[in-house]
Amino acid sequence: ADGRSARWVRHREERRASLVDSAIRAIRRHGAGVGMDDIAAEAGTSKTVIYRHFEDRAGLYRAVAQRVDQRVVGDVAAALERSTAAGHDPRQLISSTVDAYLSLVESDPELYRFVVNRPMVDRPLPDDPVGALVGHVTDQLSGMLEASIGGFDIAPPTTRIWAVALVGSVQAVADDWLASSPRPARDELVESLTELAWHGLAPA
Repeated sequence: ADGRSARWVRHREERRASLVDSAIRAIRRHGAGVGMDDIAAEAGTSKTVIYRHFEDRAGLYRAVAQRVDQRVVGDVAAALERSTAAGHDPRQLISSTVDAYLSLVESDPELYRFVVNRPMVDRPLPDDPVGALVGHVTDQLSGMLEASIGGFDIAPPTTRIWAVALVGSVQAVADDWLASSPRPARDELVESLTELAWHGLAPA
């Protein structure tokens, strides 16, 4: 019985993951305003089956947002690890963080809009996935800043404030960047944001 139960749980997890994959493909195909009918068609199933796995549209939105969260957090962590291994200074670490975030925005704009703008959700969510994503990236950046300027008399709460400010500014600029026409090149945007952050950190 335990073996059958474990296989059933694994099957449900795999099915959920497959439906999230289908939702992401539908978002890329139809845009951030994708409908449940489009997602069901992409998955080759019915809305009833999707709701059986996610309860409602908000549940599916959370699952897609969690997938994006994992991607962004992983990309930021990888960028920081590469910069640290290469012996880059704190400025380059900041640049790597900004570039990792903006890379997702540039490569998957409709998926980014879907997560940030929540077109599928018609009510406030107590467990806001966007807040969780921002919080995870902020934690990574805060830890990096604390380690990079550890030789200075800078209290951890201060590095946390800096990290929150930087991540918030990158998110706001990313939203404006998507709406811009013509759109500046990503490397120009990364350099501008890095310069702003770096001069703001000049006292340290």
